[in-house]
Amino acid sequence: MVKTYGLTHLGLAVRDAERALRFYRAVFGVRVVWRGEGEIQVSTPGAHDVIAFVETPSRAGRKGGVTHFGFRLTSPTAIEAAAKRVIRAGGRILKRGEFVPGEPYLFVEDPDGYEVEIWYE
Repeated sequence: MVKTYGLTHLGLAVRDAERALRFYRAVFGVRVVWRGEGEIQVSTPGAHDVIAFVETPSRAGRKGGVTHFGFRLTSPTAIEAAAKRVIRAGGRILKRGEFVPGEPYLFVEDPDGYEVEIWYE
């Protein structure tokens, strides 16, 4: 076994890095940790993760073998606010419900077509 700190980053092919930044900032409050030509890297508040938005229009939104990625909420009551933020930020709700009572979820689509799970557990 190789000891790690867990999954630390995810690279997403996007059509427009600034648009991706606006969506993820509006929904999850991400902050920019690095900018380069055609790429913006962000981190979510209180975490040590990184999402790299890499401008690659021909590959944007293609899922390949990855079906979705997720963000875990700190409170089940935050699900409604998350749904509203997704819509206001230009995303759309794909499905919503509860895995079990008290554990709500949303599956949403970001502006590039990636499926994002938002849930409480």
